[in-house]
Parts: sequence; structure tokens; C-alpha cells
Amino acid sequence: MAYTILIINPGSTSTKIGVYEDENQIFEETLRHPTEEIAKYSSIIDQKDFRKDVILDVLKEKNFDIKTLDVVVGRGGLLKPIPGGTYAVTEDLLNDLKIGKQGQHASNLGGILAKEIGDEVGVPAYIVDPVVVDELEPVARYSGMPELPRRSIFHALNQKAVAKRYAKEIGKSYDELNLIVIHMGGGVSVGAHKCGKIVDVNNILDGEGAFSPERAGTVPVGDLIKLCYSGKYEEKEIYKKICGNGGFNGYLGTNDMRDVKKLALVDGDENALGVYEAFHYQLAKDAGAMAAVLGGKVDQIICTGGIAYNTETIDRLKERLEFIAPFTVYPGEDELLALAQGAIRVLNGEETAMEY
Repeated sequence: MAYTILIINPGSTSTKIGVYEDENQIFEETLRHPTEEIAKYSSIIDQKDFRKDVILDVLKEKNFDIKTLDVVVGRGGLLKPIPGGTYAVTEDLLNDLKIGKQGQHASNLGGILAKEIGDEVGVPAYIVDPVVVDELEPVARYSGMPELPRRSIFHALNQKAVAKRYAKEIGKSYDELNLIVIHMGGGVSVGAHKCGKIVDVNNILDGEGAFSPERAGTVPVGDLIKLCYSGKYEEKEIYKKICGNGGFNGYLGTNDMRDVKKLALVDGDENALGVYEAFHYQLAKDAGAMAAVLGGKVDQIICTGGIAYNTETIDRLKERLEFIAPFTVYPGEDELLALAQGAIRVLNGEETAMEY
């Protein structure tokens, strides 16, 4: 049986939607929301009806009948820490999305909108592998300061999707493999996947691991404290240096790897070359640490995200890491497909829907 699926992935100034028949995309649309329109609403939850109307209007324009849907899937938001999986949108989950259990973000609307549209046509609503997926082993939570335990916030949706894709392609279960997954986008995350759980990963939101196009990664803590108390910056400015204006942006004023590569390898910019080399060095170092987490027993290293399209990045990582395990590369990040696949696994009985 083929399932007809509506996917809803809200961002800060846009909402991506897609309609799938199983894993086959029927159509996809990115609905742009002008800044002045978004500014009318005092909170994320206040945008709900506006975004819902825009989604339904586009579906109507496409002559798509929502009554043909079998399921609606929304992007998961900042919920409490939960294990990976596909979750039915229950009242408890809905309430935590509405209050923003770990913060307010447009992705919180994904599950809310999925539930409302699903209820209207009498089909289930799910979320899949939100950024708060937390499967860290107890030993991985220690940071060195009791007040500051390590947290798991990362590209869970894509990391899980490519890991399961690889397992399926080789005819094995995700639960029987040890994998290192390197996601390279605006932020970078390196996860140790041990028999179906991501037992260690860097927190990409608050600054851990390698620097990336937009994030500073791990920085010298003592010097950061001095910067915070220098009187030169407000709290928001410091945070922006860590998340948003760090990494490539901080060094070179661009968050585009293609620009960095051109500056470094074509234009001969020595500063850019240093940044280019250091990025690959730090990523490889993080992956090496995850190999230690897995006791050196690594079945495959998987590279994904937009920067995985850069073949030189893959070559440089292979130079340092291929002694650990072979490489598989899935460039890009197809979030809509990953959300659809999460629902399909439950509908097909491959997985059981998780309880929030």
C-alpha cells in the first residue's frame, strides 16, 4: 500500500512543505514569509493560524485534496530531551511544543500544524528525530563542571536518516552497526552511532567541537570569560560570536564553503587557506575522538550535509580518517524525505511509534 504524506518543516522566515507518495515526492514548495508579516506576531505560537492558512492555500492551488492524506508529519521542535524515533503528536508533546520546553523556535510549529491538519481529516500526526534527541551515555554527560552537564543538540534528523539509509543499502539493521556520522552544514556535528543510539555527539547550538561556517565551536574558555567581562560586548553580542558570526563568518565574512575554497585555493589568500585547512583538521580530530568512543570498532564513516558536495573536503578527511573505517558520502540534507521516511517506518511496521 502506498501512503500519501504531507510534510511540514517551518523555519524562521519560511515554511517548507512537501507531499509524498511513500518516498516519491509529488511536489515541494518553500513558502516565504516576509519579515514584516512575521513581525506582526509577538510569539512563535501566534504565527500558527497564519502559517496554516498559507499551507492550505498552496495545497488548494495545487488542486491537492487533503482528504487523500494518510498521515501528516511535522518537524520536531525544542522539546525535552528524548530518544530518537518517530513520535505521535500527543497532548503532552503538543503542550511542550506550545510552551517551548527548551526554547522558542519556528520548528516548534511543525508538530502543532501537523496535528491540526491531521485532526481535520482524521489521520495521525507525527514528528521525527527532533534536534533534542538525546541518547548520550552517562559518561558522556560529564563536562568538568557539575553545573554544566553536556547536552545533546544536533542534526539528529539527518544523522539518523543517513545512518539508516546506509544500513538498509548494505542489508543490515541500524541497531547492529557502529558508525561515525559527520554532518557538515551551517553547523557541523560528529556523532558516534553505537548499535542504534547516538551515544556521543557535539552540541552544535552552544558551541562544541569543530568550528563551522557559522559557529565558533570549542573556544579557549578562559579567554572567552575575559571577553565576556571586558565591557566591550553585551550578552547577545557574545552569543552571536559563538553561534551565527563564528567560524567562517568570523574569520572571512562568509558562510559559504565555495567562497572559502576559492579564496584559499584559487586566490591564494593565506588567511583563507589557514581556515580551510583548520576546518578539516578539527573535523577529523572530532571524528577520531568518536572512534575512541566506539573502542575503535567502526563499521563506516558517513559524510553528509551541504559541504559533503565538496570532493576536496572528503579527500582531506579520508587522508586523516580512512585508517579507521571506509567512507560513504551522502551529500546534502533532504529533511522532507527524512521526515517522510520516519512516518513510513511506523506505518509499515518497521518501527513502533515512540511515546513522548
